[in-house]
Amino acid sequence: MSSMFCFQCQEAAKGTGCTIQGVCGKTSEVANLQDLLLYTLKGISIYAIQGRELGLTDLATERFIAESMFATITNANFDREGFIVRVREGIALRNQWKSRLDGTEATIPLGAHDAALWTPGTDAELEAKAANIGVLSTGDEDIRSLRELLTYGLKGMAAYMEHAAVLGYHEDSVHVFMEKGLAATLDNDLGVAELIALVMECGKFGVDVMALLDRANTTTYGNPEITKVNIGVGSRPGILISGHDLLDMEELLKQTEGTGVDVYTHSEMLPGHYYPAFKKYDHLVGNYGNAWWKQTEEFASFNGPILMTTNCIVPPKDSYVDRLYTTGHTGYPGVKHIPAGADGAKDFSALVEQAKRCAAPTEIETGEIIGGFAHAAVIGLADQVVDAVKTGAIKQFFVMAGCDGRMKSRDYYTDFASELPEDTVILTAGCAKYKYNKLELGSIGGIPRVLDAGQCNDSYSLVVIAMKLKEVFGLEDINELPISYNIAWYEQKAVIVLLALLHLGVKNIHLGPTLPAFLSPNVAKVLVDNFGISGIGSVEEDMKQFMAVV
Repeated sequence: MSSMFCFQCQEAAKGTGCTIQGVCGKTSEVANLQDLLLYTLKGISIYAIQGRELGLTDLATERFIAESMFATITNANFDREGFIVRVREGIALRNQWKSRLDGTEATIPLGAHDAALWTPGTDAELEAKAANIGVLSTGDEDIRSLRELLTYGLKGMAAYMEHAAVLGYHEDSVHVFMEKGLAATLDNDLGVAELIALVMECGKFGVDVMALLDRANTTTYGNPEITKVNIGVGSRPGILISGHDLLDMEELLKQTEGTGVDVYTHSEMLPGHYYPAFKKYDHLVGNYGNAWWKQTEEFASFNGPILMTTNCIVPPKDSYVDRLYTTGHTGYPGVKHIPAGADGAKDFSALVEQAKRCAAPTEIETGEIIGGFAHAAVIGLADQVVDAVKTGAIKQFFVMAGCDGRMKSRDYYTDFASELPEDTVILTAGCAKYKYNKLELGSIGGIPRVLDAGQCNDSYSLVVIAMKLKEVFGLEDINELPISYNIAWYEQKAVIVLLALLHLGVKNIHLGPTLPAFLSPNVAKVLVDNFGISGIGSVEEDMKQFMAVV
């Protein structure tokens, strides 16, 4: 019997699943505790659903579920003790719901719903439970596949919900669906057809939550603007911020103002430069490095403190572990964590003081990259873009959004971008852009051939752009647009983006570098037959296939 089983990310060992330790670096103990936390959230959801039927709601419960789901995303949190604490908090919250419903008309279904009843004793008993309620506890391969597809979509949804929530934005209907989806994964009466319907419904709420986050970000920080970002370094000491959280970036910029310490973005924080609210900070110097997986070398050469705000942390090297800090739902054993105070504020003074004692960053490249092509900016260029399409200057758009990763097979995306004809434009969001955003691909009539909308969190912009083009060209079907989809995926936020695209009716998406290990052959066939989902081949073969539709 394996000590764990996890196949939620693209790097699942041997293309099937991690059974000893995660390729991401998480231990079997942490993997099992994450499964146990999910199981606990399902128990909470069973009570919360019935509470809603009686008019009982609780924002704290909604936030706890979303926060906890976020913590289980790949490369977010590796802290065993932290997960034990969170499981116990979840059990306490579930029991509070049970007490609230005692004496009411609510009837909690038992049997398969042990998640609503079990109570942990010692840590050893808790971990013994964790080893028996994971992915493989669902025996039927297709049911397991659909339950996990739904779960991973919910995890991605939770991440977007949390990013919006910290800015004060909520959407109760999304939380309601999350509880419904979690509870459904315990319902043995639901067959393949019912679970497929839930997966598609998850895509609908994926669109909703991405729209919510877009509204939260743009209302708080303004619409992203087309911006050139420095990728060199200055002479002053710096702090490097990575992850995805814009509120953490805002607080860090405020607390470093006038201290003589510069701030640099890394990986998915690059799009922070595009927001008008951050342009007033002269000490926001530029972007340092590339995608998340290169952090072990880039964090070492940065020389100053690094703040990890969300997922995308990897097990740190000794060369910089003493300069690494986590915050939010991110954690790693032995790494200093910056918690939020009772008022939600965070104190980053320790990073500032350490930065002052550090050398300036070691320069690893020079120049500029351009981004900020979110929906408002691109729609502002609509006449120019439409004219380029009508005159044939632009023949086709390629959505190459998603995730980067360390597998050599991902060089495919660099080669694919390099080989695209000069009359094509790449639309991107997420760290996948680091495979080609520093290539000299030129422009078409002043329109750069790589239009970066922002973080993976900003994938909604690509949806808005596509829908606007559909409207402008008077088309009935989004698939009639000259847009092809060649998307790289890595973790669960990519799953919810995929489900959102399927909900919108987008077909013939190429997904790579490998198809998800959690798709059983029968479930994969459903996606192929109904949506034309396919994997990638060679650059030459795929280019012929894509260009044949022009």
